[in-house]
Amino acid sequence: MIKWAFIAASKAAEGAIHKSVIRTSQREITTVLVPDYETAVEVARQLADDGVGMIELCGGIGHIGVARIAEAVPQIPVGVVRFDKHPVMDGKSGDEIFC
Repeated sequence: MIKWAFIAASKAAEGAIHKSVIRTSQREITTVLVPDYETAVEVARQLADDGVGMIELCGGIGHIGVARIAEAVPQIPVGVVRFDKHPVMDGKSGDEIFC
């Protein structure tokens, strides 16, 4: 089973509630919406502990957030979709909102 995850940021999210898992016979992807970088770090650590082999981050998570998350789970690759000014976040970076 290949497991990976996608984490996106939204001020209205609750990491424990706003989560989905899609499974096939060979793949599993977990998506989680988080309200801030601290929760993103906690979620990333839990996903790594649960056997996720890579994490992709939403472009709304800024450079600082990406660095914090990648530092929290050095054992797995962390990639990012890049929007320095995310259209869904009123044209702001997550760094402007969460830092």
